[in-house]
Amino acid sequence: MKLGLKNLLDALQPVPSTEKIFFADRLRVMIKAGISLSAALQALAQESKNKRFAGVLSELQKAVERGEQFSLALEKYPKIFSGFFINMIRVGEIAGALEQNLKELSLQMHKDHALVSKIRGAMTYPIVVLLAAVFIITGIFTYVIPTLVAVFETLGGKLPLPTRVVIAISKIITGYGPLTVLGLVLIAGFLVWFVRTKGQRLWHAVLLNFLIIGPVAKKVNLARFSRTLGALLSTDIPVIKGLEVTADVLGNVHYKTIVRQVSEEIKKGVAISEVLKKYPKLFPPLITTMIAVGEKSGTTDDMLREVAEFYEDDVDQITKNLATIIEPLLILFLGLIIGGIAISIITPIYSLTQQF
Repeated sequence: MKLGLKNLLDALQPVPSTEKIFFADRLRVMIKAGISLSAALQALAQESKNKRFAGVLSELQKAVERGEQFSLALEKYPKIFSGFFINMIRVGEIAGALEQNLKELSLQMHKDHALVSKIRGAMTYPIVVLLAAVFIITGIFTYVIPTLVAVFETLGGKLPLPTRVVIAISKIITGYGPLTVLGLVLIAGFLVWFVRTKGQRLWHAVLLNFLIIGPVAKKVNLARFSRTLGALLSTDIPVIKGLEVTADVLGNVHYKTIVRQVSEEIKKGVAISEVLKKYPKLFPPLITTMIAVGEKSGTTDDMLREVAEFYEDDVDQITKNLATIIEPLLILFLGLIIGGIAISIITPIYSLTQQF
């Protein structure tokens, strides 16, 4: 029973992006050294610290030994290996340039991981502050307000509306604590389900237009679009296929929709830049102009790399200053909440003391 549970937990263990980056990089080095693909996969499976990933690499090694094409074996694990990863491997196999494509793949994964890490790092501070504020405010409603309620009841008199609201919230938290927590969990669960399904387009639109977050979200998607498509176009992958794979890599549904539309339009002979020009709010003139120049000169992949570098540097600069930008907004937000609670408590006390 214990062994079965352990195997289940290992199977559900997430595979971090760092593991996949390490895998692509080490596989490239081993192939360059002349080690066979099967032997390289076996060695990497033994070296991996992630049990789930080690098991997947073992299965890949067995598939390769049976004579199965490596890229086809990777397709069995779509939740671990992205379309970008699989297609780069496939083109490398067909062109006999697996080592070169693994190098390109490793570079792109490094860039993407660094971009995501910067965003997460920048958001850590405000999240920690907000969580601390939630605990403090909950403590006020749980321990401070009930004590004052007893004082107000002893003194008598009609309490102001803000004070009655604060007291009502306090009674709900203290009297129905478990139910309140359960309700909040259910509401949070519903919101997560909603934004991932029916409300995804609405939520992603809100993010793109939200103060501070919106510009960062756009630049992250533009950097990822440029970097991924540029890497794919530098290989022998057809433009249409490259756009389809790029659409799957993007995080925002609105960018996905536009890129998929581009892949349909170019079948009719329309240039990529011409389609993107229809959406200036999501694809600014910088990127459409660079792509147009690349299409005329036959260097679209190089132009996209230049654009990717520009947006990645821009995101890097924004994330460095994000804490400084968000800090005064957080202070103002928390000040309004704490100040509102304080005023709702002080006002009736002041009114009651004036009566004596």
